Amino acid sequence: MSLPRFPAHLRGKPRADRLMSTLVGVIAAYERISAFSGRRRPPVVEVDRDLVLRVDEVRAEADCVVSLRLVKLDGSDLPKWRPGAHLDLVLPSGRVRQYSLCGNENDRAYYRVAVRRIDHGNGGSLEVHSVLRRGSIVVVRGPRNAFPFVVDEKYLFVAGGIGITPILPMVRRAAALGADWRLVYTGRDLASMPFLTEIKELAEFDAERVWIRPDTEYGIPASGAELLEGSPEGANVYACGPAPMLTSVRVDAVPRAKAVFFERFSTPPIVGGKPFRVELRRTGTTLDVPADRSALDVIREALPDTAYSCKQGFCGTCEVPAMTGEGVRICVARAPGGTVVLDL
Repeated sequence: MSLPRFPAHLRGKPRADRLMSTLVGVIAAYERISAFSGRRRPPVVEVDRDLVLRVDEVRAEADCVVSLRLVKLDGSDLPKWRPGAHLDLVLPSGRVRQYSLCGNENDRAYYRVAVRRIDHGNGGSLEVHSVLRRGSIVVVRGPRNAFPFVVDEKYLFVAGGIGITPILPMVRRAAALGADWRLVYTGRDLASMPFLTEIKELAEFDAERVWIRPDTEYGIPASGAELLEGSPEGANVYACGPAPMLTSVRVDAVPRAKAVFFERFSTPPIVGGKPFRVELRRTGTTLDVPADRSALDVIREALPDTAYSCKQGFCGTCEVPAMTGEGVRICVARAPGGTVVLDL
């Protein structure tokens, strides 16, 4: 650190002003310390958070679901990650989407993500399915973790459809820890549920722990109480899936669960909403948001490329900066009777 050089008559010369005298003394001492300790200080090196990876394999995992195996170009190890982590995947078009890591955390030779095709989405999943092939080059950022796995003794894991992606590594970790765990995996039908083979391997390891429950075999979706039937008393409940499933699990888990952790992939329903306005500062547009719609829905009509992943297994993609500097998740944010000003 380089300090300003004071004239000789201001350094070390007695002064009548005690405060100034003290300050001059402190500066002189700091100059001496800096000259000694800073002499060999290395320059600050900017960290590049982007990883350039190659798609090593594209595999069909279920109806409308493919997994991507991503590796480094030189074959070296990838950064460590923990269950619940996700990647920001930068697609060739420039779109950025978030996908949960669902491979083996102990094998750092590759990352694996799974993507369900959303035909009426905003294009990210369609691009993955139609453009990415073995050998494609992509950029990823992360891993980051907004759904962390907490080490404990008892677990119940509940996954709905593509919601299995963050849950699968958690199950493997719980099994490796020797914890008391259960997995309930539900979906529309077996054909739509990815990674069944891997889960059946877990079930063969201990059939009492894994319940695969497709709606087609039971006639209706499961209630929260049904999904929680085999939960160990005082277990941590981890759930990822559609909003109705998460709501029922959260309500019914209260009497017996130690804690409930969840990640949604559809926006929660609007209950008792009131109209408000959204001002998009950069585009110079102000939009009216009705009581029964979200800001995300209205903004996407004006800006179709606005990112979101509420239907792709990850919550948080639609967070955008407000002019106050805070992040706002526009799928749920509301300002009844007021205006939200966004940096869009």
